[in-house]
Amino acid sequence: MTFEIEVGGRTRTVSVERAGTEPGRFRVSLDGITTVVDAQRFGEFGISLLFPDSNCQSSTVHLAPSGASGEWLAVHNGHPVPVSINGRRTGRSHGDGGTTAHGVQKVVAPMPGRVIRVLVSAGDTVVARQPVVVVEAMKMENELRSPKAGTVKEVPVTPGTSVDAGRVLVVIE
Repeated sequence: MTFEIEVGGRTRTVSVERAGTEPGRFRVSLDGITTVVDAQRFGEFGISLLFPDSNCQSSTVHLAPSGASGEWLAVHNGHPVPVSINGRRTGRSHGDGGTTAHGVQKVVAPMPGRVIRVLVSAGDTVVARQPVVVVEAMKMENELRSPKAGTVKEVPVTPGTSVDAGRVLVVIE
C-alpha cells in the first residue's frame, strides 16, 4: 500500500508491504529509501516501530492516533511529532478518500498525560478537525481534534485528569 504523510509541513510518500513470513515485519519505503521495520502493538491503540540500522543499532518510534481521522502522534527519542496521513492511498478504495469518520467516534489520549483544557461540552456541535481537548504529554501540549462533524455526546474528563494511552476523552456522534 502506498500513501502520503505530512510531517512538519513536508509531504512524504510512504510504501508499506509485508517482509517475508514473520509477523510484524514490513518493508517500508520513505521517498524511495527502503528499510525493514519490526512493528508491535502497544496499549490499545499504539504501534511501536523498530528501525534497525546498518550499525546493528536501532531506533524506536511510537505511533498513536491523536483523535481525528488520519491524525497520529509519532514519538521518537521523547519528542512528539504530529503526523497526518492523507486520503490519497493506492491499493485500497474509499468512496470519500478515507478522510471522513462515520458513526460514533471517540477521541482518545495518544499517550499517557494530563488533560490541560477541555474545549467542548456534551451537547456542543463540532465541525471536523475542530480542537476538542488539549492533553499535556512529555512536556508538550497536544491539541486533539474532532474526527468528524457532529454533536458531542460525552466528555468523561476534566482539566487536571491524568490519562493513560487510549483513554476516551470525548465521544462525538
